[in-house]
Amino acid sequence: MSDDFIVGKLPGKKEQRQRDLLNIMKSQGQLPAKTFASILGVSEMTIRRDLKLLESQPNTDNSNCKNGEYNLLQAIALSNTQKDSIGRFAASLIQPNDVIIIDTGSTTPCILPYIKENLNLTILCYNANILMELRYKPGIQLLFCGGMYHSNTEMFESIEGIHFVNRTRANKVFLSAAGVHEELGITCANAYEVPMKQAVIASSLEKILVADSSKFDQLRSSYFCELDGIDVIVTDLGLSEKWQKIIEQKKITLHMV
Repeated sequence: MSDDFIVGKLPGKKEQRQRDLLNIMKSQGQLPAKTFASILGVSEMTIRRDLKLLESQPNTDNSNCKNGEYNLLQAIALSNTQKDSIGRFAASLIQPNDVIIIDTGSTTPCILPYIKENLNLTILCYNANILMELRYKPGIQLLFCGGMYHSNTEMFESIEGIHFVNRTRANKVFLSAAGVHEELGITCANAYEVPMKQAVIASSLEKILVADSSKFDQLRSSYFCELDGIDVIVTDLGLSEKWQKIIEQKKITLHMV
């Protein structure tokens, strides 16, 4: 789906900034205005103006609309409500003195606001947005993997980062996915994510998948894990009975929130 319906015919820099803003929202969900501002190198006031303008621009897309009108930001907001609930519950699984890894994705950042302070945590991450949200939170020792920056996911990728993860051990990893398929496993949209996802899975004791129900029965191009490799799934109440039975049969702990 093209972003042209949202940004319209705007001056070059403004149009590109709003395209970038939409791309970040699609991949990472709704972030604080200050985070968008820092990523895009503009003021919070500029971001708030952009969001207000984008919200006022509808699109006609009969597959995703009511009364012929559809708004991307509204769709993102609806999805974010589910992801926020998932993030809140996932954060409750974190215990004092845990070493945890937080994966790239649009649901994993929703965990961050609900992490309690002063738990003496060690958190490894490789995404700019996650680093920026956690850097001032008390009681957290941050480990960060750098490398090549991918603006569509906020992820940093490098061989050195993989080696760093391989030398690290964690109690828990919170994983994100773009698709969960019974036969073909768990997938993501970008091939460059795969080596890091596989490395953090291998380095973690408990593998926790945080994914909204729309990801189930979906398939993306880049495979990184079998469903059997997951210990816990946190999703929303929209998960089908079919998938509840599949997860139960595989003896995976399921939390629907």
